Amino acid sequence: MNEVLLEIQDHVAIITLNSPQTGNAVGLQSAMEMFDIAVHCSENPKIRAVVLTGCGSVFSVGGNLKTFAEDKDLGELIKKVTGYFHQAISLFKRMNKPLIAAVNGTAAGGGMSMALSCDLIYASENARFVMAYNKIGFNPDGGGSYFLPRIVGVRRAFELLYTNRQLSAAEAKEWGIVNDVMPQDELLPYVIDLAKQMAKGPMEAYGETKKLIYHSFQESLETQMSLESNALAVRATSAEGQEGVRAFIEKRSPQYIQTEVSR
Repeated sequence: MNEVLLEIQDHVAIITLNSPQTGNAVGLQSAMEMFDIAVHCSENPKIRAVVLTGCGSVFSVGGNLKTFAEDKDLGELIKKVTGYFHQAISLFKRMNKPLIAAVNGTAAGGGMSMALSCDLIYASENARFVMAYNKIGFNPDGGGSYFLPRIVGVRRAFELLYTNRQLSAAEAKEWGIVNDVMPQDELLPYVIDLAKQMAKGPMEAYGETKKLIYHSFQESLETQMSLESNALAVRATSAEGQEGVRAFIEKRSPQYIQTEVSR
């Protein structure tokens, strides 16, 4: 049985972590499957938005510590697992398509890092967020040390990592980790509907927006504005940009999917 499932609805890829008996933990098999799915999502032009969620009452507890403890060549296993896992996260993050997390329960360790890597995060009322790494003598992975301080700030990032403080869904929203919180039964339908709406949008503009936001942390104001100017000139002359302007003038909704198909 696959440990990561992929379903496609109306240009939306729904990825479900599917090993509830382990808390949807990340092991070698699931990391490899996640990598394969990430490649498919990033390359398939019919997929225009991606939703990531977990099966059952847990989003993901992170690394599969049971298999880690049983492996005699643990260092080698860790490098294999994180190799596939990190490449998957990188592919998801670099693709033009919006990536939305529907955190249906506990997101711990690598599970929390995985959620943090998403562009948007929506959580159920019973979701919990905890980094958990230092508790077992580990350091962050999955880009946790990259995304967390950018979202909550350095001081709060150290607090979550050093103390293993657990945040409720409401607290995670207060800290800027989560966009919104809702009842469990409303979560996935809401996120899928949002993803379907975003799938109708301008993929290349989404991708350029992602690049600009992440570059902004390492650029000066003047350099960032120069990047914006250059990118905007390209966007304005693109099929997406031309369709967007025409739709605005004609007072109609832009048809980005049809525009891309006709190119």
